[in-house]
Amino acid sequence: MSAALNSPKWELKKICDLNKELGRQRMEEFRFTHYTPDYQELLDDPTIDVIAIYTPDKLHAAHVKAALLHGKHVVCTKPFIDDLSKAAELLELSERTGKKVFVGQSSRFFEPMKRQRKDYEEGLIGELITVEAYYHADHRWFLEKGWSLENAFKWLYGGLSHPVDLVRWYLPEISEVMGYGMLSANGKKGGLHHEDTMHFIFKAKDGRVARVSGAYTGPVQPVIRDSEMSCILRATEGCSQADYMDLRYAVTTNTGEEKLITWEHKLKHYFRFEGKSHHAGEYQNYLEYFADAIEQGTPAYPDVREGIGTIALLKAMEESLATGKPVQVSAILEKYNLH
Repeated sequence: MSAALNSPKWELKKICDLNKELGRQRMEEFRFTHYTPDYQELLDDPTIDVIAIYTPDKLHAAHVKAALLHGKHVVCTKPFIDDLSKAAELLELSERTGKKVFVGQSSRFFEPMKRQRKDYEEGLIGELITVEAYYHADHRWFLEKGWSLENAFKWLYGGLSHPVDLVRWYLPEISEVMGYGMLSANGKKGGLHHEDTMHFIFKAKDGRVARVSGAYTGPVQPVIRDSEMSCILRATEGCSQADYMDLRYAVTTNTGEEKLITWEHKLKHYFRFEGKSHHAGEYQNYLEYFADAIEQGTPAYPDVREGIGTIALLKAMEESLATGKPVQVSAILEKYNLH
C-alpha cells in the first residue's frame, strides 16, 4: 500500500483481505477507504489494470489464475507458486492472454543489489567465477502468523527463495543441487513442521558452482559484523558483496580499488514503518519497474517463466533434503511437463 500510494506511476484503487479487522486497521493507517473482503470485486472492476497478490503461498496459483482470466496484469510476491503441477497452466494463460506476470523478488530492487548488478554488467569485476548467497534471520516473530504453523508453510520457499533468486540472477542455468537441512530446537519449540536451517551447493550447466544457506529461528550477528542477507560475487578480476537489510555494498574492482558504499540517506525510502521489518522502498522500486515494462511493452523480470524456474530449483532442493542425494533440475521440469 505504501509503495503504490507513494508512487507517481500508480493509482491504488482498492485493497482486499478476508480479515475485516485488518482491513479496517490498514484503512486507518494509510487513510485509504477503498477496501473489500471479496477478491471478486477486484477481478470484476474494469478500471483495475493490475492485481498485486500478497496472500499465503498456497493461494498464489489460484489467485494468479483468476487475475489472468479476468484480463489483469499480475504482480505476485515470492515464492511464485508452491505447486509445480499448476505451473504449465499459468504459463499458457499468461501467453494466451498477453498479460504480464511479474514475480516480486524484492531483494533484486534493494539499493546495494542494484549497484552490484550494475557494476557486474559494466565488467567492473570481470568474468563471474562463483556466487554465494545467504539469508540468516531471527524470524521467530513470524510464527505469530497462524498460517506459518500450517504444514503447507516451508522456510525453503518462504525464505530461501530470496538468495536462490539472487544466485539465479547471475547463474540462471542451474543443473544440479545438493543440500542438507534440519528443524532446529527453536523451530520445534515454535511449532514449525519443516526445516528452518539449510545449506546447499548448486552446479550450473557450464560447471560453475554456487552456495546458498538459510537459518530462520535463531539469533543473528550484530549488524556491524554481518547482514541478515547477502550476495557475494567472486570473479576473475574482482569481488563484490551486497548486504541486506543494511544499505551497504563493498567491491574490489578490476583496478584493485576497494570501495565501501552506503546509502543512509535512503533509509526513509526503503524502511518507512515498523523498523526494518517492512521494505516498502523495494516494492515501490519494483512496481515502478513493472509500470515501465507495461507501458513500454518490454519484459519485466522475474517473469512467469523465470518464476517457475526458481520454483523448480526449490523443488529440487526439497527433494535433496528428503533423499540426502543430488537432484537434477531437468528431472523436476520433465516430471511436471515443463520443457
